[in-house]
Amino acid sequence: MSRPEYRLLAELEAAFDALIEAGEAVAAAHDARPGACWIFGEPEPVAPERAADWLRHALLDVWYQDGQDGRATRAHIGLVAAGAEVMEAVARANLAKAEFAALLARIKAQEPGLIAEAKAILPFRHPALHDHLRGQGLARVHLKQCWRAIPVAEAPVARVRLAWYTSGRSIKRLTVQEAEQKLMKLDVDAAHVRIQLRKLAGIPSGEPLAQVQRQAPLMRANLFYREPLDDGRTRRAMNVALPLFVPSDDGRLPDHNLPPLAPPEQRTRARRRDEKLEDEPFLPSLRVYRYGRHRKIADKSGSYGWMRRCRSADSAR
Repeated sequence: MSRPEYRLLAELEAAFDALIEAGEAVAAAHDARPGACWIFGEPEPVAPERAADWLRHALLDVWYQDGQDGRATRAHIGLVAAGAEVMEAVARANLAKAEFAALLARIKAQEPGLIAEAKAILPFRHPALHDHLRGQGLARVHLKQCWRAIPVAEAPVARVRLAWYTSGRSIKRLTVQEAEQKLMKLDVDAAHVRIQLRKLAGIPSGEPLAQVQRQAPLMRANLFYREPLDDGRTRRAMNVALPLFVPSDDGRLPDHNLPPLAPPEQRTRARRRDEKLEDEPFLPSLRVYRYGRHRKIADKSGSYGWMRRCRSADSAR
């Protein structure tokens, strides 16, 4: 291992230590001045002893479970009424997480080979914790669970409404050439791949395409503030995979609902009328779609350049 690699790994170890210590500090601050705590699935706030155990586990859950999909993260959903000391500890923990994420991004850019080694080495920074977790099948660090931020409300909240969000997706723009390169990496002798290559050859080379990745259901919290914020906002929506800390001087939680234990099986939100992607994938093997407006104009003219001229004319009007 070269000297730069040693230095980066030492920095990552120190950042990991700071992250774990910051999580411990949040749990300790809440133990010292406990506020009400509601855990997803419970009808009422839980007893302080149970809240302390659950909160510490949620904040320090940075491990892979045996058989866990590396792309998936575990959720610990709940609400915590927090005084000023606890909110300050959460802010410091989120700063430690951000610094860890920034360092990890630098390592991926400079020495990507260190990532696998870091996952194996970091657990031994806290041997007592590692030995305990190893008996439960937890022996490797889950980097995303390390750096994901703890959700916080930046001002006192009147009520919180929790709901499953099942319509999430990430959309990546692709060129025709990029789509062709991806198809060529598949089995080009397979009939379904040849069919998709022919379909791709039949559209204008300048037409943009969209590769869509459906996201797993997640819990979203809609916060309604007691008073408008400085920028005039009265509400905010955020994803909550970790306990949501809300400022509370009296240790009480804001009014909140009890969401279903499982997400709905079917989409509950109406489709947007201005949704641009077609209903059916154009290249199923890649989850690639055409844009409806692009297809209509391209099919009519056979020229993407003509489509751009039409757009310019529309703008001029």
